[in-house]
Amino acid sequence: MHWIATRNAVVSLPRWRSFAFLFRSPFRTHSSLKPSPLLLLNTRYSERRYCLGDGKSVKGITTASSKKVKTKSTDVLTDKDLSHLLWWKERLQTCKKPSTLQLIERLMYTNLLGLDPSLRNGSLKDGNLNWEMLQFKSRFPREVLLCRVGDFYEAIGIDACILVEYAGLNPFGGLRSDSVPKAGCPVVNLRQTLDDLTRNGFSVCIVEEIQGPTPARSRKGRFISGHAHPGSPYVYGLVGVDHDLDFPEPMPVVGISRSARGYCMISIFETMKAYSLDDGLTEEALVTKLRTRRCHHLFLHASLRHNASGTCRWGEFGEGGLLWGECSGRNFEWFEGDTLSELLTKVKDVYGLDDEVSFRNVNVPLENRPRPLHLGTATQIGALPTEGIPCLLKVLLPSTCSGLPSLYVRDLLLNPPAYDIALKIQETCKLMSTITCSVPEFTCVSSAKLVKLLEQREANYIEFCRIKNVLDEVLHMHRHPELVEILKLLMEPTWVATGLKIDFETFVNECHWASDSIGEMISLDDDESHQNVSKCANVPNEFFYDMESSWRGRVKGIHIEEEITQVAKSAEALSLAVTEDFHPIISRIKAMAASLGGSKGEIVYAKEHESVWFKGKRFTPSVWGGTAGEEQIKQLKPAFDSKGKKVGEEWFTTQKVETALVRYHEASENANARVLELLRELSAKLQTKINVLVFASMLLVIAKALFSHACEGRRRKWVFPTLVGFSTDEAANPLDGGATRMKLTGLSPYWFDVASGTAVHNTVDMQSLFLLTGPNGGGKSSLLRSICAAALLGICGFMVPAESAYIPHFDSIMLHMKSYDSPVDGKSSFQVEMSEIRSIVSQATSRSLVLIDEICRGTETAKGTCIAGSVIENLDASGCLGIVSTHLHGIFDLPLTAKNVAYKAMGADNVEGQTKPTWKLTDGVCRESLAFETAKREGVPETIIQRAEALYISVYAKDASFGVVRPNKTETSSDNEIRKPVRSERSLEKDLAKAILKICGIKMVEPVGLECLSIGARELPPPSTVGSSCVYVMKRPDKRLYIGQTDDLEGRIRAHRAKEGLQGSSFLYLVVQGKSMACQLETLLINQLHEQGYSLANLADGKHRNFGTSSSLTASDVVSIS
Repeated sequence: MHWIATRNAVVSLPRWRSFAFLFRSPFRTHSSLKPSPLLLLNTRYSERRYCLGDGKSVKGITTASSKKVKTKSTDVLTDKDLSHLLWWKERLQTCKKPSTLQLIERLMYTNLLGLDPSLRNGSLKDGNLNWEMLQFKSRFPREVLLCRVGDFYEAIGIDACILVEYAGLNPFGGLRSDSVPKAGCPVVNLRQTLDDLTRNGFSVCIVEEIQGPTPARSRKGRFISGHAHPGSPYVYGLVGVDHDLDFPEPMPVVGISRSARGYCMISIFETMKAYSLDDGLTEEALVTKLRTRRCHHLFLHASLRHNASGTCRWGEFGEGGLLWGECSGRNFEWFEGDTLSELLTKVKDVYGLDDEVSFRNVNVPLENRPRPLHLGTATQIGALPTEGIPCLLKVLLPSTCSGLPSLYVRDLLLNPPAYDIALKIQETCKLMSTITCSVPEFTCVSSAKLVKLLEQREANYIEFCRIKNVLDEVLHMHRHPELVEILKLLMEPTWVATGLKIDFETFVNECHWASDSIGEMISLDDDESHQNVSKCANVPNEFFYDMESSWRGRVKGIHIEEEITQVAKSAEALSLAVTEDFHPIISRIKAMAASLGGSKGEIVYAKEHESVWFKGKRFTPSVWGGTAGEEQIKQLKPAFDSKGKKVGEEWFTTQKVETALVRYHEASENANARVLELLRELSAKLQTKINVLVFASMLLVIAKALFSHACEGRRRKWVFPTLVGFSTDEAANPLDGGATRMKLTGLSPYWFDVASGTAVHNTVDMQSLFLLTGPNGGGKSSLLRSICAAALLGICGFMVPAESAYIPHFDSIMLHMKSYDSPVDGKSSFQVEMSEIRSIVSQATSRSLVLIDEICRGTETAKGTCIAGSVIENLDASGCLGIVSTHLHGIFDLPLTAKNVAYKAMGADNVEGQTKPTWKLTDGVCRESLAFETAKREGVPETIIQRAEALYISVYAKDASFGVVRPNKTETSSDNEIRKPVRSERSLEKDLAKAILKICGIKMVEPVGLECLSIGARELPPPSTVGSSCVYVMKRPDKRLYIGQTDDLEGRIRAHRAKEGLQGSSFLYLVVQGKSMACQLETLLINQLHEQGYSLANLADGKHRNFGTSSSLTASDVVSIS
C-alpha cells in the first residue's frame, strides 16, 4: 500500500519537491558524501547496440531495424520508475554547488529525465530529441545519459545537475529560470568528464550519432555505443586509435548476508560474467575484504538486521557493529529473498542485461584453506597500508614491481592459499631463485581488460601486440628446459586465481593457435616496405602521413593488397593533378614576381581541412592573364570547407585537384575501414579462446609476482621455510612434517634489511602458548609483529626473514595489538578490544596462531588482570600456538588452571646502573617496565618523573626489588650455500662469448668454471645474479658494444633499456668474485675487444685505469678472433 500511495501522489502532483516526505523507502538507503576512489576492472556490453533514428546499419552495430527500444508513456510512472527516481533523489540531496541547487529547483519528477514539459525546451513530443533521450534513459535509468549532438555530448534534467555538480561543467544557457536544466562537454573532453563521473561513483551511458550525410528532413540516427562504470572505462572507438587505455582495479557488485555459518559475501563481476562466494566469514574478515576492494554497488540482505543480541537495530549491540560502521559510510541498498538469485537479478537490472545471461562460479573448492585475515591482523603487519606500520608489501617485492603482481600478492596475504597451493608457490619460487637462464619480461595484462576489449571488438593494434607478447612468453617458457617446470607449477595457482581448469597440453596448444592467429594478421615486421606512407612529388609528406598513419602497419599487407593499390593510385593521381594545375603557376610567380617582392604562391597542406591547396599571398588570378600558366590560372577557384564556407582569400583549388582529393580520401577511408574490419574479425576469433587468454594473462601476473619476490628475498637474505602440516600423533618427531610446533631461527623484523646488519635476531621455538613480559620499548610488539608476518609469509609459500624456519600450516593467524575508540559506533577503546578478543577466542583452534599484545590495557587493573587470565586459560585449553604479552604482573598471582603456558620475557641488561633492553627473547619473567626511563626519553619534565618515582616508592617500596632476565644465546644456522650457475644451453654471439671468456681467463686466478651467459632482447637476468658482482657486454641495436660492471645486473639492464634506441639490447654477462675484480675485467675487456676489431660505445672508459692495455699483455695473451 505504501508504494501505491506514493505512486498516486507523484502522478497527481505537478511538483515533487514540496512533498519529499512521501518518498521514503521501506528500507533506508544510506549514502556517503565521500567520493569513491577509482580502482581497477572493466565492463561489458557486447556487439548489441540500442539505436534510434533512421540509421540502417553500421559495422558491429545492431540498429533500429533489428532491435527497437520499447517506448512508454511519459505521463505514467511504474513502481520501478519510482524506485529509480528515489535513488536519484538521494544523490541530488548531497549536491552543494549553488548552480546545481538552482537547476534542481527546475526539475519535475514525472519522468525519468526529471524534465518539466512546461519549461522552455522541455517538450517530450514523440520524435524530438528529448523524447529520444527518454527512451535511452528508460533502458538504463540509473546511469547518467550523455547524448552526442554535433560536437558536444549533452545531458538534460537530472543528468545535467549531476554533470554540473561532479564534472565541473557550466549549465547551457546560464541559469535561466524558464529553461530545463541542460549541460554538456565538448567531444574532445569526453574522457575527462567520464573520469570525473565514475570517480564519484556514477555510471554513464553514452549515446553516439551515426556519422555521415543525413537525408533531408531526417533526423540523425543514434545508438548506445557503450558505458562507463567505476572500474570499467568507455572503450568505444579504441580499435581505431594508437593509444592504450588504463583499466582500474575491478569493482564488483557486492552482496552481504548472514547465516548460521557466519557472514557471506558475494562478489559479481559483470565484465567477466563471473561471481565468487565467500561463506563462513567472521565480521573482521568481511570488513577486511570490504576495505581492500571497493565495489560498484553494495547490497545488504535483510538477514543482517537481526544480530546475536536479538535486536532488530542492526549494529547497536555486540556483533555487527564493526560491519555497520563500515557500511554506514557507503551507498547501499537492502534486499530480501534468496541471496544469490536476487543479487544476480539486481546485477542484470543495473547493467541492462538480458535474463538469459549466465554467470559462472569461480570459487575453487579447496580443503584446509586458512581463514582470511582479520582487519586488525592485516593492518598491524602492513598487509593493508596503515600509517605508522611498516608495509609488508614493500619488502616482499622490489620497487620496480607494482600494479597487477602487487595486487596478486596482497590478495594472497589477505586470503592465504590451501596447503597444496602454498607448496606449489614455494616450489616455484625455489626454482626461480636457482635457475641460471634468462627469463621473459612477463607482460602483465588485466584479464577484465582483455574480456571487455575482445567482447566489444575494440582491441587495437597495440593490444594485440601485447596479447601476442603474453602468449609468446608462455610458449618461451614451455620451450626452455629450465622454465617449463616453472610453467607446470604455475598451473594450479592460476587455476585458483581464475577458477578456470585447463589441461597443460591443451593450454600450450591453444596458446600456439592464438599466437599464430595474431601473427598471421598483425603486422610485426618493420621491414614491410609496402606499409610505408605514400610519398609523391609536389604533395607535402605530412598530408600523406596524417591520412595514412592511422591504418598503415597495423595488419599485414597481404590482407589489404587491393586497398593499398587503390591508395597508391589515388595518391599518384593527386600528385599529378597538383603538378599540372598548381606547379606552372608557382613557377611563373617565382620567375616574374617573387624576386621583386610581389605575389607569392605555394602548395600547402591545410591540416584542419585535410586538403592540399594552392596558397597565394597578394595573388589575384585575373591580373596574370596572357602569361605562361594562364590556362591553369583560369581554372583556379576559391577553396571551401566541408560546410561550404569559403576558407579565405588566399586559398585556391581546381576541380581536378578536388576530384583527386575526393578519390584519395575515399581510398584511404576504405583502407582504414578494411583494417578496422580485420581487427574486429580478429577480436571475434580470439574471443572463442577467451578462457585461455585470461588464464595466460593471469599466469604471467603470478609468474612476475613470484619472480620478483624470489629476487627481493634473495637480496634480503631471506630463506624458504619448511612448511609442515599439523599432526595428531603425539609420538611424532617435533621437526618432522606434521609437528604441532613452530621454530624460527634467527628471526629478524621484516622491515629491517638483514643485509645491512642492523637487525636483532631472535630464535622462537614455540610448542604451546607463551606468556610474554618485558619493559616498555623492549621489543614485545616488534616480536609479535615479526612472528605474525613470518608465519603468514610461510603459509602463503613465500620466503621469510630468518636463518631457518619450520612453520605449520595454520588454519588462521590472528594478531591483536593496540585498540582505539570508535566514536561512530559509540564504543570505547576497551569495547573495541573486547570485540576483537571475542572474535579471536571464538575462532581459535589447535591449529591457530594467536598473538595478543598487552591484553586488557584499557580498563581497571584488577578486573583487567582477571579477564586476561581467563582468556589465557581459554586459549591454553584450545591448544593453539601463540603469545600473549602483558604488563599486568598480577596475572602471575592468579590461580590459573593453564597447564601448557610457557613464560617468556624480553631481556634487559644492567649497564652502569641503568636497565636497558636487549630486544632478545629469553625464558622467565620480567617485572621491570622501564616506565620512568621511557617517559624521560620522550621529554616528560623531570619534576613529574621525580614525583612519580617518590609516589612509587611510597606505595610499592616492598616490591621495588625485581629481577631482570638475561637473554640466552641465539641459535644460529649455517648459511645456505648458493648454487653456482650451470652453463646455459643457449648462447648468443658465440664468437664474442668465446673471446670474452678467453680474455677474462687471463686475469682470473681460477678461470675454471667461468661462464659467459646470455640475456635476450626481451629477457631479464635470473635471481641468481642478485647481490653478485657481474661484468656485462651490451650489444646495442646499432651493432656497437657497451662494456660495464655492476652489483645490480637487473637494475642496470632496465636503466640501459630505458634509454632512447636501446630497448632491444641483448647482453652477455659473467659472475665474478668481488667488485674489484669486476672493475679490472671491465677495463681489460674494453681494451682487448677494441684491439680485436669490435666497435665499442664506451672506449674512453678503458683509460680509467692503467690496466688492460696491449703493452701489459704478451703476444700469446692477445686473443685472435676469426
